[in-house]
Amino acid sequence: MKHFFQTMFASIFGVLIAMGLLILGGISFLVGVAASSNSSAEYKPKENTVFKLKLEGTVSDQVTENPFKGLFGDGSESMSLVDITKAIRKAKTNDKIKGIYLDASGMSGGFASFEAIRRELEDFKKSGKFIVSYADNYTQGTYYLASVADSVFVNPQGAVSLVGLASQGVFFKNLAAKVGMEFYIFKVGTYKSAVEPYMTDKFSDANREQLTSFLGNIWGNMTSAICASRNIAPSELDTFLNQGLALGDAKLSVDYKLVDALAYRKEAEDCVKRMAGQPVDDKMVSADVKKMLAIPEKTKESSNKIAVLYAEGEIREKSNSAMGMDEAVISEDMAEELRKLAKDDDVKAVVFRVNSPGGSAYISEQIWKEVVDLKAKKPIVVSMGDYAASGGYYISCAANKIIAERSTLTGSIGVFGVVRNMAGTFKLLDVTTDIVKTNTYADLGDISRPMREDEKALMQKGVEHTYDLFLTRCSDGRGLPKDSIDHIGQGRVWTGEQALDRGLVDKLGGMDVAIEEAASLAGVTAYTVTTANTKKDFFTEYMEKMMGDAKVSFIRTALGDEDFAVYSNIQRMKSQTGIQARMPYLIQGL
Repeated sequence: MKHFFQTMFASIFGVLIAMGLLILGGISFLVGVAASSNSSAEYKPKENTVFKLKLEGTVSDQVTENPFKGLFGDGSESMSLVDITKAIRKAKTNDKIKGIYLDASGMSGGFASFEAIRRELEDFKKSGKFIVSYADNYTQGTYYLASVADSVFVNPQGAVSLVGLASQGVFFKNLAAKVGMEFYIFKVGTYKSAVEPYMTDKFSDANREQLTSFLGNIWGNMTSAICASRNIAPSELDTFLNQGLALGDAKLSVDYKLVDALAYRKEAEDCVKRMAGQPVDDKMVSADVKKMLAIPEKTKESSNKIAVLYAEGEIREKSNSAMGMDEAVISEDMAEELRKLAKDDDVKAVVFRVNSPGGSAYISEQIWKEVVDLKAKKPIVVSMGDYAASGGYYISCAANKIIAERSTLTGSIGVFGVVRNMAGTFKLLDVTTDIVKTNTYADLGDISRPMREDEKALMQKGVEHTYDLFLTRCSDGRGLPKDSIDHIGQGRVWTGEQALDRGLVDKLGGMDVAIEEAASLAGVTAYTVTTANTKKDFFTEYMEKMMGDAKVSFIRTALGDEDFAVYSNIQRMKSQTGIQARMPYLIQGL
């Protein structure tokens, strides 16, 4: 009998190993097939080709290419801002590309990213080539881009969904009270609003003031650009917005000159083919972003390198994932990347691309130190993306120069800490705790009891010390008096345009402007731009994301959308260990 069980278990074990090897082999085969089907072979466009720019997914600085896309019919989940802008430039200079067809399927992203894409489209038009746009329904962001086009079409049953911007706060102070949870808030900064969900049931007056200010600034820039491109009087656009005409008959968008005509997709694409000199009855000859990037270009390699280092996501430990997803994270590894660049003699200057709402003050300080050390050896210029606020500004302030988009959200110079007291929750659940300690403050932060007044004083002192250090870092980096930084600090969020007026940034523009500044500071005219840090391989990222998505999907289904929003905020709160320098989570309509 003993031998029987040994044989049986050995057989089962062998089968499991064989199955595992078979699965791994199958996955490897699929990855190989997908990779080969998505290979980056050179692409040479035919005469009268159209660059079809499909506006879909989410725009971010860095994107890992999905080799399974197309193989399994997966939709695009994200688009690289760098790839989009590079593809538009190639389309401008290639004689065989006659124009751009914007297929506005629906794309989301930050204000600054949309601003950068729109700027490239405006520059493209200087070539004399056409841009035509079509959508079944334009979101505010995609219409902001489409308004540049020579001809704008919308589905007869569609809409131009221009309604304005909004920022919604989710407050769960009352929910926490119902389950016996209490929050102790320690902060410095009148406008530091990231803690408001834990302490109020609505926006504070200061937060409402800053939201009104920066949303108004961004929306003003967007609507001014739309009015200029479409030759619409601002008063007419206000009428369209304030009477809710976006929700009415699509013909109203023609009456108000937002679109040129109502059309079905085929009709719009026939127009594109005629403008490109293609036969209307034939399939459109077009190239997508990937093909555009595969067009060979003549470049001269230089031993002088300008390295672009991407810092995208929250500033926190990699393993400290609030939602269990493989989110973009700026960890202490960024400090090591900066050290490598400081030691590389071929790198003459660094462009530090920061796209972050902030996070851990401690990790921010580690990264700040490496920026200072690198700056002592070679120039470093910060290029701000959609966000570079709070901790994102902390890691930026020591650079030689800071370049931001007009719509970048930055500043938010302030810090906070949150301590939970779950004594009431434990009581509801009939849970008891006990503790043995060696010193007075050994149990500081114990969530099973209320905080003592002396403990609160210690916490507030620590937060104030961190804020004072934050002010010092900004004062030293920007060459401004400390009290001046405090005056524009206090946790207040500014747009890049507002930050320029207050000395927090040096110039408005995108990555190109930052690269030019870096080269100028380094005193080089011939140089090669390289990417310093690359994302992990596709397979690792894809599998981690699948696991994370499965977990999130299960929780969302179980809780429902409203409760899931509360759950998400609580999970993020739990991930905020130590003193934090971060922006609030904003829900905005773009």
